[in-house]
Amino acid sequence: MKIRATASAIPRHRFPVDPWRLVETEPCADDRGLTETLFAIGNGYLGMRANPAEGREAHTHGTYLNGFHETWPIKHAEDAFAFAKTGQTIVNVPDAKLMKLYVDDEPLLLPEADLDSYERAVDFRTGRSHRELLWTTPAGKRLRIRSERMVSLQHRHLAVLQLEVEMLEGSAPIVISSQLLNRQDGEDEYHVTDAALGEGRDPRQSRNFDQRVLVPQLQRHDDPDADGGGQVILGYRCADSGMTLACGYQHLLETPCDHFVENVVGPDLAKSVFTIEAREGETIRLTKLVSYHSSRGIPAEELADRCHRTLERAAKTGVAELQREQEMWLDDFWERTDVEVEGDEAAQQAIRWNLFQLAQASARTHEQGVAAKAVTGGGYDGHYFWDTEVYVLPCLAFTSPDAARKLLRFRWQMLDDARRRAAELSQKGALYPWRTINGEEASAYYAAGTAQYHINAAIAYALERYLNATGDIDFLAHEGAEILVETARLWADLGFYEHNGKDRFRIHGVTGPDEYTTVVNDNLYTNVMARFNLRYAARTVSFLSEWSAEDFAALQRATGVTHEEIESWRRCADAMYLPYDEELGIHPQDEGFLDLEPWDFASTTADQYPLLLNFHPLVIYRKQVLKQADVVLAMFLQGRHFTREEKRRNFEYYDPITTGDSSLSACVQSIVAAETGHEDLALDYFHQSLYLDLADTHGNTVDGVHIANAGGVWAALVHGFAGLVDTGEHLRLEPRLPESWSSIRFRIARHGSKLLVTVDAEGATLELLDGPPVPVQTNGDETLAFVRPDAPVRVARPIG
Repeated sequence: MKIRATASAIPRHRFPVDPWRLVETEPCADDRGLTETLFAIGNGYLGMRANPAEGREAHTHGTYLNGFHETWPIKHAEDAFAFAKTGQTIVNVPDAKLMKLYVDDEPLLLPEADLDSYERAVDFRTGRSHRELLWTTPAGKRLRIRSERMVSLQHRHLAVLQLEVEMLEGSAPIVISSQLLNRQDGEDEYHVTDAALGEGRDPRQSRNFDQRVLVPQLQRHDDPDADGGGQVILGYRCADSGMTLACGYQHLLETPCDHFVENVVGPDLAKSVFTIEAREGETIRLTKLVSYHSSRGIPAEELADRCHRTLERAAKTGVAELQREQEMWLDDFWERTDVEVEGDEAAQQAIRWNLFQLAQASARTHEQGVAAKAVTGGGYDGHYFWDTEVYVLPCLAFTSPDAARKLLRFRWQMLDDARRRAAELSQKGALYPWRTINGEEASAYYAAGTAQYHINAAIAYALERYLNATGDIDFLAHEGAEILVETARLWADLGFYEHNGKDRFRIHGVTGPDEYTTVVNDNLYTNVMARFNLRYAARTVSFLSEWSAEDFAALQRATGVTHEEIESWRRCADAMYLPYDEELGIHPQDEGFLDLEPWDFASTTADQYPLLLNFHPLVIYRKQVLKQADVVLAMFLQGRHFTREEKRRNFEYYDPITTGDSSLSACVQSIVAAETGHEDLALDYFHQSLYLDLADTHGNTVDGVHIANAGGVWAALVHGFAGLVDTGEHLRLEPRLPESWSSIRFRIARHGSKLLVTVDAEGATLELLDGPPVPVQTNGDETLAFVRPDAPVRVARPIG
């Protein structure tokens, strides 16, 4: 097991602890890409990396729209039937963050500037980022310069950017060049040839293009006026995907100083140039309202009209009210989602940073997915994986159920594509793509991609989590049941019964979550989750047939499901083969895993991790070594089907051979370590998960936030240390607070009830804040209590 640095890797002289902000007190070019990600802002649809307003030096000038992508043909060296044909890559859209400042015609360039003070911060309560500095120009003028950004969590298509300049000493002519720049023109950092996609390329990074991606469609602009220059809007169409985009801005200038404005608009660059005779003691404030709209094919002209209306409404509403709305949205979010830790201020800050990322990733998805890097970077090409369903959505189900519902509807809307993909692979039912944006499979390496059929069960699992938390039978009847039918149908067709007299149902030729062991027979995780999928589908669809004959009839018309087919799912589940080794008392990760040669960890140096970047896949596949917890994850997601002793033995076998090369691993290892009594190890893994991005322990946070890990941080707190389990019928807690903490407090919503959970050294207390009583298991399998108004329930810390 490779040990990684955690909080100690964060230089606290530069990033001080603040419970409600991430703060940087010194600029540094060495980790520019990391801080562009850490201070990025977004709302689930629109994301802006923390590039400096003056442009120029940056790791990645990034602005992203959820789902807005270009397509390209996947070229297989040796093609085969039904291999993925079309790649999809999120597009870095035109950059509106640029507000370049010139004083006495000298540009503000951060690496060269004479700075008396510097602070950059993102505030988790206001949802705004800012940078403030004192600059002494080469001519000896002193200025206070504050730039601020807000991507609205209330208004999907809106961002508000501000630049404030105060002349402290001296007067000077000032020029602000506020720009909208299309960098996808094949001429700058995106001019990368196919060689960049060849040997040695990190598969986690985004593809680059060597041709124009955004084809100009329109340029609109008003005549400049004294207050800001009117609206400027550009429109584009993606060359191959045909997706369309419009983006634009409108300014408001506040200054008592003499000034004039000029607009210059072209197909790839629009700029409004403000020339101001700044006087000592005066302040200049320039507000830039920005709007983006995208579509799968609506003409850019119509999208431009939408941008126009968005900007008009924002200008009428006013910046102060937009900021107030943002704070109100976040007040509600933190009321529902905050996890308060007493005894570790650094952890408190990091927890809130991770939870804030979940807010920024899910607030305005509007029935699109959450990509692996959300909208903070182009990593993994902007693809949706199973990350959302297993790591993000369970948190949202308990804290932001409306957002969780939208994510499930996104998968339901993708169902026809999944049906077609199953048919391509000669299967019945639906097979969801391993990685995608538009619904088509985009994984060019099938062994660690398409073969991960377990994504079907992940979606069914997310549906169960959502229904348990909300009781939303309406969603089940009209969308969820159809997903369950088609995913269960796939498993029943994919597996087979042995023909040797044994009544065992087996699944061959799949890859589990651990991508260091691929295309195997009877992967334990896959079989456990397939069994869950089959049983849950059978139980839930049967319930629907009894609850609403009309809705069940509609489901039959849509899917052709019969009661006989439902019963066949039960038989498959009951006969599911789960590998087990009697001698070791563990579940092999797959049927042949224990026959593999152990990995030589003693001879593996630190610079050889992650293994996938330093060893041929065949070298890795032949050995007992894990990229991430696999059996351990199965025990977390389906814990009631494993005894505590089985969990302990499995964890102790697999933990030492898990590299943690996957960002999805540490949070799960923390949860199961806590449950199996490895409490120090649980805290160690929690810290690895907590600081994964903040300390850049995987070395690729430059490509965007690991949003699934952010969800895993919440899960490690709530399911690991608080030991919360929702059985569907009641809640159960087995609290195991780390010794170094005094308490943790969090809220969850369940079936319309709002609960406050407080965990301390001796146990946990559940209080009902609103809604009907909630059943809680308090003493093993023996006693149920109900949390009622003014009647909290106390749960003791388990012994041993």
